[in-house]
Amino acid sequence: MSSIVFNWEEKDLEQVSLTEGLSLEKLKRGLKAGRVVIPRNAKGDIALKAIGEGMSTKVNVNVGTSKDFVNSGEEVEKAKIAVKYGADTIMDLSTGGDLDETRRAILKEVNVPVGTVPIYQAALEKTDERAVVDMNADDMFNAVRKHAKDGIDFVTIHAGVNQNSLERLRRSERILDVVSRGGAFLIAWMIHNEQENPFYSEYDYLLEIAKEYDLTLSLGDGMRPGCISDASDRAKYMETIVLGELVEQARKEGVQAMVEGPGHVPLDEIEASVKTIKHITDFAPLYLLGPLVTDVAPGYDHFVSAIGGAIAGMYGADFLCMVSPSEHLALPSVDEIKEGTIVTKIAAHAADLVKEGQRERARLMDDEMAHARKNLDWKRQLEIAINPEEARRIRNSRPSESDACSICGDLCAIKMVKAFLKRKS
Repeated sequence: MSSIVFNWEEKDLEQVSLTEGLSLEKLKRGLKAGRVVIPRNAKGDIALKAIGEGMSTKVNVNVGTSKDFVNSGEEVEKAKIAVKYGADTIMDLSTGGDLDETRRAILKEVNVPVGTVPIYQAALEKTDERAVVDMNADDMFNAVRKHAKDGIDFVTIHAGVNQNSLERLRRSERILDVVSRGGAFLIAWMIHNEQENPFYSEYDYLLEIAKEYDLTLSLGDGMRPGCISDASDRAKYMETIVLGELVEQARKEGVQAMVEGPGHVPLDEIEASVKTIKHITDFAPLYLLGPLVTDVAPGYDHFVSAIGGAIAGMYGADFLCMVSPSEHLALPSVDEIKEGTIVTKIAAHAADLVKEGQRERARLMDDEMAHARKNLDWKRQLEIAINPEEARRIRNSRPSESDACSICGDLCAIKMVKAFLKRKS
Protein backbone atom coordinates (compact mmCIF):
# COMPACT_ATOMS: atom_id res chain seq x y z
CA MET A 1 0.00 0.00 0.00
CA SER A 2 1.32 3.45 -0.89
CA SER A 3 2.07 5.82 1.94
CA ILE A 4 2.29 9.59 1.91
CA VAL A 5 5.10 11.00 4.04
CA PHE A 6 3.78 14.21 5.53
CA ASN A 7 5.69 16.94 7.33
CA TRP A 8 3.02 18.60 9.45
CA GLU A 9 3.68 19.10 13.12
CA GLU A 10 1.70 17.02 15.59
CA LYS A 11 0.02 20.11 17.07
CA ASP A 12 -1.21 21.11 13.60
CA LEU A 13 -2.73 17.70 12.98
CA GLU A 14 -4.32 17.76 16.42
CA GLN A 15 -5.97 21.07 15.55
CA VAL A 16 -7.24 19.70 12.23
CA SER A 17 -8.66 16.60 13.90
CA LEU A 18 -10.41 18.80 16.47
CA THR A 19 -11.85 21.04 13.73
CA GLU A 20 -13.08 18.01 11.78
CA GLY A 21 -14.49 16.27 14.84
CA LEU A 22 -12.58 13.02 14.36
CA SER A 23 -9.70 11.18 15.93
CA LEU A 24 -6.08 12.07 15.22
CA GLU A 25 -5.45 8.44 14.27
CA LYS A 26 -8.19 8.47 11.63
CA LEU A 27 -6.82 11.70 10.16
CA LYS A 28 -3.32 10.25 9.96
CA ARG A 29 -4.58 7.06 8.30
CA GLY A 30 -6.37 9.09 5.66
CA LEU A 31 -3.30 11.22 4.97
CA LYS A 32 -0.95 8.24 4.74
CA ALA A 33 -3.28 6.44 2.34
CA GLY A 34 -3.67 9.54 0.17
CA ARG A 35 -7.43 9.59 0.70
CA VAL A 36 -7.09 12.89 2.58
CA VAL A 37 -4.93 15.84 1.60
CA ILE A 38 -3.95 19.01 3.44
CA PRO A 39 -2.74 21.50 0.81
CA ARG A 40 0.11 23.61 2.13
CA ASN A 41 3.28 24.75 0.42
CA ALA A 42 6.51 23.95 2.28
CA LYS A 43 7.08 27.68 2.83
CA GLY A 44 3.50 28.43 3.83
CA ASP A 45 1.96 29.36 7.18
CA ILE A 46 -1.79 29.14 6.64
CA ALA A 47 -4.94 27.71 8.16
CA LEU A 48 -4.82 23.97 7.46
CA LYS A 49 -7.78 22.48 5.60
CA ALA A 50 -8.22 18.70 5.37
CA ILE A 51 -9.97 17.53 2.19
CA GLY A 52 -11.11 13.98 1.62
CA GLU A 53 -12.69 10.88 3.04
CA GLY A 54 -14.47 11.47 6.34
CA MET A 55 -13.72 15.20 6.36
CA SER A 56 -16.29 17.98 6.19
CA THR A 57 -17.16 19.06 2.65
CA LYS A 58 -14.91 21.95 1.66
CA VAL A 59 -15.62 24.92 -0.61
CA ASN A 60 -13.26 26.51 -3.13
CA VAL A 61 -13.85 29.90 -4.74
CA ASN A 62 -12.31 30.92 -8.07
CA VAL A 63 -11.23 34.51 -8.59
CA GLY A 64 -8.95 36.13 -11.15
CA THR A 65 -8.59 38.77 -13.82
CA SER A 66 -9.51 38.42 -17.48
CA LYS A 67 -8.27 40.20 -20.58
CA ASP A 68 -11.41 42.36 -20.54
CA PHE A 69 -11.30 43.23 -16.83
CA VAL A 70 -7.87 43.72 -15.31
CA ASN A 71 -8.11 44.86 -11.71
CA SER A 72 -5.86 43.01 -9.27
CA GLY A 73 -7.23 44.95 -6.31
CA GLU A 74 -10.77 43.82 -7.07
CA GLU A 75 -9.67 40.18 -7.34
CA VAL A 76 -7.98 40.46 -3.94
CA GLU A 77 -11.24 41.89 -2.57
CA LYS A 78 -13.16 38.96 -4.05
CA ALA A 79 -10.77 36.53 -2.37
CA LYS A 80 -11.17 38.24 0.99
CA ILE A 81 -14.97 38.33 0.68
CA ALA A 82 -15.02 34.63 -0.23
CA VAL A 83 -12.99 33.70 2.84
CA LYS A 84 -15.20 35.89 5.04
CA TYR A 85 -18.31 34.03 3.89
CA GLY A 86 -16.93 30.54 4.22
CA ALA A 87 -14.49 29.64 1.45
CA ASP A 88 -11.95 27.07 2.59
CA THR A 89 -9.60 27.70 -0.35
CA ILE A 90 -9.11 30.23 -3.14
CA MET A 91 -8.00 29.65 -6.71
CA ASP A 92 -6.48 32.45 -8.77
CA LEU A 93 -7.43 31.83 -12.39
CA SER A 94 -6.12 35.15 -13.72
CA THR A 95 -5.60 35.50 -17.46
CA GLY A 96 -5.26 39.29 -17.81
CA GLY A 97 -2.74 41.90 -16.72
CA ASP A 98 0.22 41.13 -14.48
CA LEU A 99 -0.46 37.56 -13.37
CA ASP A 100 2.44 37.57 -10.91
CA GLU A 101 1.17 40.71 -9.20
CA THR A 102 -2.35 39.35 -8.78
CA ARG A 103 -1.23 35.95 -7.53
CA ARG A 104 1.22 37.38 -5.01
CA ALA A 105 -1.29 39.94 -3.75
CA ILE A 106 -3.88 37.21 -3.10
CA LEU A 107 -1.31 35.06 -1.32
CA LYS A 108 -0.44 38.01 0.90
CA GLU A 109 -4.04 38.83 1.83
CA VAL A 110 -5.66 35.47 2.60
CA ASN A 111 -4.79 32.84 5.18
CA VAL A 112 -6.23 29.79 3.44
CA PRO A 113 -4.72 27.46 0.81
CA VAL A 114 -4.41 29.11 -2.60
CA GLY A 115 -4.37 27.24 -5.91
CA THR A 116 -3.62 28.16 -9.51
CA VAL A 117 -3.57 26.70 -13.02
CA PRO A 118 0.05 27.34 -14.07
CA ILE A 119 -0.50 26.53 -17.75
CA TYR A 120 -2.48 29.77 -18.07
CA GLN A 121 0.69 31.71 -17.38
CA ALA A 122 2.82 29.45 -19.55
CA ALA A 123 0.52 30.13 -22.49
CA LEU A 124 -0.20 33.80 -21.90
CA GLU A 125 3.41 34.88 -21.46
CA LYS A 126 3.83 34.29 -25.19
CA THR A 127 3.13 37.37 -27.27
CA ASP A 128 2.19 36.07 -30.73
CA GLU A 129 -1.25 34.97 -31.89
CA ARG A 130 -0.37 31.28 -31.64
CA ALA A 131 0.78 31.52 -28.03
CA VAL A 132 -0.90 28.35 -26.82
CA VAL A 133 0.62 26.05 -29.42
CA ASP A 134 4.02 27.76 -29.28
CA MET A 135 4.61 26.81 -25.65
CA ASN A 136 7.18 24.15 -24.97
CA ALA A 137 7.54 21.69 -22.13
CA ASP A 138 9.99 23.95 -20.30
CA ASP A 139 7.46 26.79 -20.36
CA MET A 140 4.88 24.54 -18.74
CA PHE A 141 7.10 23.15 -16.00
CA ASN A 142 8.75 26.50 -15.31
CA ALA A 143 5.33 28.00 -14.67
CA VAL A 144 4.59 25.27 -12.13
CA ARG A 145 7.90 25.88 -10.39
CA LYS A 146 7.36 29.66 -10.42
CA HIS A 147 4.00 29.32 -8.71
CA ALA A 148 5.40 26.85 -6.19
CA LYS A 149 8.23 29.24 -5.34
CA ASP A 150 5.68 31.99 -4.70
CA GLY A 151 3.98 29.81 -2.10
CA ILE A 152 1.02 28.38 -4.01
CA ASP A 153 -0.40 25.39 -2.14
CA PHE A 154 -2.10 23.38 -4.90
CA VAL A 155 -2.10 23.46 -8.69
CA THR A 156 -4.50 22.16 -11.30
CA ILE A 157 -2.59 20.08 -13.84
CA HIS A 158 -4.41 18.53 -16.79
CA ALA A 159 -2.13 15.52 -17.04
CA GLY A 160 -4.98 13.18 -17.98
CA VAL A 161 -5.47 14.95 -21.29
CA ASN A 162 -3.32 12.66 -23.41
CA GLN A 163 -3.41 11.15 -26.88
CA ASN A 164 -5.60 8.29 -25.70
CA SER A 165 -8.31 10.52 -24.18
CA LEU A 166 -8.04 12.84 -27.19
CA GLU A 167 -8.82 9.92 -29.50
CA ARG A 168 -11.95 9.17 -27.46
CA LEU A 169 -12.95 12.82 -27.81
CA ARG A 170 -12.54 12.61 -31.59
CA ARG A 171 -14.86 9.61 -31.70
CA SER A 172 -17.49 11.22 -29.51
CA GLU A 173 -20.63 13.04 -30.60
CA ARG A 174 -20.34 15.83 -28.07
CA ILE A 175 -22.16 19.10 -28.57
CA LEU A 176 -19.53 21.08 -26.64
CA ASP A 177 -16.24 19.35 -27.31
CA VAL A 178 -14.12 20.82 -24.50
CA VAL A 179 -15.03 23.53 -21.98
CA SER A 180 -11.97 23.27 -19.74
CA ARG A 181 -9.64 26.16 -20.61
CA GLY A 182 -6.53 24.29 -19.47
CA GLY A 183 -7.71 21.18 -21.26
CA ALA A 184 -8.31 23.17 -24.44
CA PHE A 185 -4.82 24.69 -24.28
CA LEU A 186 -3.26 21.24 -24.11
CA ILE A 187 -5.48 19.68 -26.78
CA ALA A 188 -4.61 22.50 -29.18
CA TRP A 189 -0.92 22.09 -28.31
CA MET A 190 -0.98 18.31 -28.81
CA ILE A 191 -2.77 18.50 -32.16
CA HIS A 192 -0.56 21.30 -33.52
CA ASN A 193 2.74 19.83 -32.33
CA GLU A 194 1.77 16.17 -32.87
CA GLN A 195 3.25 15.31 -29.50
CA GLU A 196 2.08 13.88 -26.21
CA ASN A 197 1.06 16.22 -23.40
CA PRO A 198 4.31 16.97 -21.49
CA PHE A 199 2.48 16.88 -18.15
CA TYR A 200 1.65 13.26 -18.97
CA SER A 201 4.81 12.13 -20.75
CA GLU A 202 7.08 13.84 -18.19
CA TYR A 203 4.87 13.29 -15.15
CA ASP A 204 7.84 12.08 -13.10
CA TYR A 205 9.42 15.51 -13.44
CA LEU A 206 6.19 17.15 -12.30
CA LEU A 207 6.24 14.92 -9.22
CA GLU A 208 9.81 16.03 -8.47
CA ILE A 209 8.71 19.67 -8.43
CA ALA A 210 5.66 18.89 -6.32
CA LYS A 211 7.73 16.95 -3.81
CA GLU A 212 10.31 19.73 -3.53
CA TYR A 213 7.68 22.29 -2.50
CA ASP A 214 5.08 20.04 -0.82
CA LEU A 215 2.81 21.09 -3.65
CA THR A 216 -0.54 19.30 -3.82
CA LEU A 217 -1.58 18.23 -7.32
CA SER A 218 -5.18 18.75 -8.34
CA LEU A 219 -5.43 16.52 -11.40
CA GLY A 220 -7.68 18.45 -13.73
CA ASP A 221 -10.61 17.16 -15.74
CA GLY A 222 -9.87 18.57 -19.17
CA MET A 223 -12.53 16.31 -20.70
CA ARG A 224 -15.30 17.30 -18.30
CA PRO A 225 -18.74 17.55 -19.95
CA GLY A 226 -19.86 21.10 -20.68
CA CYS A 227 -23.56 20.37 -21.11
CA ILE A 228 -26.11 17.80 -20.00
CA SER A 229 -26.04 15.91 -23.30
CA ASP A 230 -22.27 15.37 -23.02
CA ALA A 231 -22.28 13.88 -19.50
CA SER A 232 -20.83 10.44 -18.77
CA ASP A 233 -19.22 9.72 -22.14
CA ARG A 234 -16.08 7.74 -23.02
CA ALA A 235 -13.79 10.77 -23.22
CA LYS A 236 -14.60 11.70 -19.64
CA TYR A 237 -14.11 8.20 -18.28
CA MET A 238 -10.98 7.54 -20.34
CA GLU A 239 -9.43 10.57 -18.70
CA THR A 240 -10.61 9.35 -15.29
CA ILE A 241 -8.83 6.03 -15.81
CA VAL A 242 -5.62 7.92 -16.60
CA LEU A 243 -6.09 10.11 -13.52
CA GLY A 244 -6.38 6.99 -11.37
CA GLU A 245 -3.00 5.82 -12.65
CA LEU A 246 -1.48 9.26 -12.03
CA VAL A 247 -2.82 9.31 -8.46
CA GLU A 248 -1.14 5.97 -7.85
CA GLN A 249 2.19 7.30 -9.14
CA ALA A 250 1.91 10.43 -7.01
CA ARG A 251 1.27 8.41 -3.87
CA LYS A 252 4.28 6.20 -4.54
CA GLU A 253 6.42 9.35 -4.67
CA GLY A 254 4.88 10.80 -1.51
CA VAL A 255 3.02 13.57 -3.34
CA GLN A 256 -0.48 14.60 -2.31
CA ALA A 257 -3.00 14.41 -5.14
CA MET A 258 -6.69 15.03 -5.57
CA VAL A 259 -8.88 14.56 -8.63
CA GLU A 260 -11.19 17.03 -10.34
CA GLY A 261 -14.54 16.01 -11.76
CA PRO A 262 -17.43 17.18 -13.92
CA GLY A 263 -19.00 19.43 -14.95
CA HIS A 264 -22.59 19.27 -16.25
CA VAL A 265 -24.37 16.09 -15.09
CA PRO A 266 -28.12 15.31 -14.86
CA LEU A 267 -29.47 14.41 -11.44
CA ASP A 268 -29.85 10.70 -12.17
CA GLU A 269 -26.20 10.31 -13.24
CA ILE A 270 -24.50 12.08 -10.30
CA GLU A 271 -24.34 9.03 -8.04
CA ALA A 272 -22.77 6.84 -10.73
CA SER A 273 -20.36 9.59 -11.74
CA VAL A 274 -19.07 10.26 -8.23
CA LYS A 275 -18.81 6.62 -7.20
CA THR A 276 -17.09 5.60 -10.44
CA ILE A 277 -14.49 8.35 -10.18
CA LYS A 278 -13.90 7.52 -6.53
CA HIS A 279 -13.36 3.82 -7.21
CA ILE A 280 -11.15 4.33 -10.27
CA THR A 281 -8.89 6.75 -8.36
CA ASP A 282 -8.74 4.65 -5.17
CA PHE A 283 -10.82 7.20 -3.26
CA ALA A 284 -8.58 10.18 -3.88
CA PRO A 285 -10.19 13.42 -2.68
CA LEU A 286 -12.73 14.47 -5.31
CA TYR A 287 -13.00 18.13 -6.30
CA LEU A 288 -16.10 19.02 -8.32
CA LEU A 289 -17.22 22.03 -10.31
CA GLY A 290 -20.94 21.73 -9.59
CA PRO A 291 -22.03 19.46 -11.08
CA LEU A 292 -24.53 21.70 -12.84
CA VAL A 293 -27.79 19.82 -13.26
CA THR A 294 -29.34 21.86 -16.08
CA ASP A 295 -28.05 24.12 -18.84
CA VAL A 296 -30.94 26.59 -19.04
CA ALA A 297 -30.56 28.78 -15.94
CA PRO A 298 -27.95 31.46 -16.71
CA GLY A 299 -27.97 34.02 -13.93
CA TYR A 300 -28.91 31.31 -11.44
CA ASP A 301 -26.13 28.80 -12.02
CA HIS A 302 -24.99 29.16 -8.40
CA PHE A 303 -28.26 27.45 -7.43
CA VAL A 304 -27.97 24.92 -10.26
CA SER A 305 -24.48 24.05 -9.07
CA ALA A 306 -25.48 23.87 -5.40
CA ILE A 307 -28.22 21.36 -6.19
CA GLY A 308 -25.71 19.11 -7.92
CA GLY A 309 -23.02 19.73 -5.32
CA ALA A 310 -25.25 18.70 -2.42
CA ILE A 311 -26.17 15.45 -4.17
CA ALA A 312 -22.56 14.79 -5.19
CA GLY A 313 -21.43 15.43 -1.61
CA MET A 314 -23.97 12.91 -0.36
CA TYR A 315 -22.38 10.27 -2.60
CA GLY A 316 -18.78 11.04 -1.70
CA ALA A 317 -17.55 14.29 -3.28
CA ASP A 318 -15.17 16.06 -0.91
CA PHE A 319 -14.56 19.50 -2.33
CA LEU A 320 -17.05 21.79 -4.12
CA CYS A 321 -15.98 24.59 -6.42
CA MET A 322 -18.20 27.65 -6.16
CA VAL A 323 -20.14 28.64 -9.26
CA SER A 324 -21.26 32.27 -9.31
CA PRO A 325 -24.52 33.73 -10.69
CA SER A 326 -22.49 35.08 -13.62
CA GLU A 327 -21.21 31.67 -14.75
CA HIS A 328 -21.42 31.43 -18.56
CA LEU A 329 -22.18 35.17 -18.73
CA ALA A 330 -19.42 37.43 -17.41
CA LEU A 331 -16.54 37.82 -14.99
CA PRO A 332 -18.16 37.75 -11.54
CA SER A 333 -18.46 40.86 -9.38
CA VAL A 334 -17.56 41.00 -5.70
CA ASP A 335 -21.25 40.64 -4.77
CA GLU A 336 -21.66 37.65 -7.08
CA ILE A 337 -18.65 35.97 -5.51
CA LYS A 338 -20.22 36.53 -2.09
CA GLU A 339 -23.56 35.10 -3.21
CA GLY A 340 -21.99 32.08 -4.88
CA THR A 341 -19.83 31.35 -1.84
CA ILE A 342 -22.79 31.37 0.55
CA VAL A 343 -24.93 29.15 -1.67
CA THR A 344 -22.08 26.65 -2.09
CA LYS A 345 -21.47 26.66 1.66
CA ILE A 346 -25.13 25.72 2.14
CA ALA A 347 -24.72 22.83 -0.32
CA ALA A 348 -21.62 21.62 1.55
CA HIS A 349 -23.47 21.65 4.87
CA ALA A 350 -26.44 19.83 3.33
CA ALA A 351 -24.03 17.12 2.17
CA ASP A 352 -22.42 16.88 5.61
CA LEU A 353 -25.82 16.21 7.17
CA VAL A 354 -25.78 12.77 5.51
CA LYS A 355 -22.03 12.16 5.17
CA GLU A 356 -20.36 9.40 7.15
CA GLY A 357 -17.95 10.89 9.67
CA GLN A 358 -19.67 14.29 9.66
CA ARG A 359 -23.38 13.50 10.00
CA GLU A 360 -23.61 13.68 13.79
CA ARG A 361 -21.66 16.90 14.11
CA ALA A 362 -23.52 18.62 11.28
CA ARG A 363 -26.90 17.63 12.68
CA LEU A 364 -26.06 19.16 16.04
CA MET A 365 -26.02 22.53 14.28
CA ASP A 366 -29.45 21.94 12.75
CA ASP A 367 -30.82 20.69 16.07
CA GLU A 368 -29.58 23.85 17.73
CA MET A 369 -31.44 25.93 15.16
CA ALA A 370 -34.60 23.85 15.72
CA HIS A 371 -34.48 24.50 19.47
CA ALA A 372 -33.88 28.20 18.90
CA ARG A 373 -36.94 28.33 16.62
CA LYS A 374 -39.04 26.43 19.15
CA ASN A 375 -38.13 28.99 21.80
CA LEU A 376 -38.55 31.93 19.39
CA ASP A 377 -34.98 32.80 20.30
CA TRP A 378 -34.20 35.22 17.47
CA LYS A 379 -30.79 36.19 18.76
CA ARG A 380 -29.60 32.59 18.65
CA GLN A 381 -31.25 31.87 15.30
CA LEU A 382 -29.37 34.73 13.69
CA GLU A 383 -26.09 33.64 15.29
CA ILE A 384 -26.41 30.09 13.93
CA ALA A 385 -27.40 31.14 10.40
CA ILE A 386 -24.90 30.45 7.61
CA ASN A 387 -25.27 34.11 6.61
CA PRO A 388 -26.34 36.04 9.75
CA GLU A 389 -26.20 39.37 7.93
CA GLU A 390 -28.88 38.50 5.40
CA ALA A 391 -31.07 36.75 7.96
CA ARG A 392 -30.87 39.81 10.22
CA ARG A 393 -31.62 42.18 7.34
CA ILE A 394 -34.78 40.32 6.37
CA ARG A 395 -35.92 39.91 9.98
CA ASN A 396 -35.50 43.62 10.71
CA SER A 397 -37.04 44.83 7.44
CA ARG A 398 -40.53 43.42 8.17
CA PRO A 399 -40.85 42.82 11.94
CA SER A 400 -43.92 41.55 13.75
CA GLU A 401 -45.62 43.19 16.71
CA SER A 402 -45.57 39.75 18.33
CA ASP A 403 -42.52 37.73 19.37
CA ALA A 404 -42.98 35.54 16.27
CA CYS A 405 -42.18 36.47 12.67
CA SER A 406 -44.45 38.60 10.49
CA ILE A 407 -45.67 35.68 8.37
CA CYS A 408 -47.97 34.50 11.16
CA GLY A 409 -47.54 36.86 14.10
CA ASP A 410 -49.73 35.64 16.97
CA LEU A 411 -51.04 32.88 14.70
CA CYS A 412 -47.60 31.24 14.81
CA ALA A 413 -48.08 27.46 14.82
CA ILE A 414 -45.09 26.86 17.09
CA LYS A 415 -46.26 29.46 19.60
CA MET A 416 -49.88 28.27 19.57
CA VAL A 417 -49.24 24.54 19.99
CA LYS A 418 -46.58 25.15 22.62
CA ALA A 419 -49.08 27.18 24.65
CA PHE A 420 -51.83 24.53 24.46
CA LEU A 421 -49.45 21.66 25.20
CA LYS A 422 -48.33 23.57 28.28
CA ARG A 423 -51.96 23.86 29.48
CA LYS A 424 -52.51 20.12 29.20
CA SER A 425 -49.30 19.13 30.96
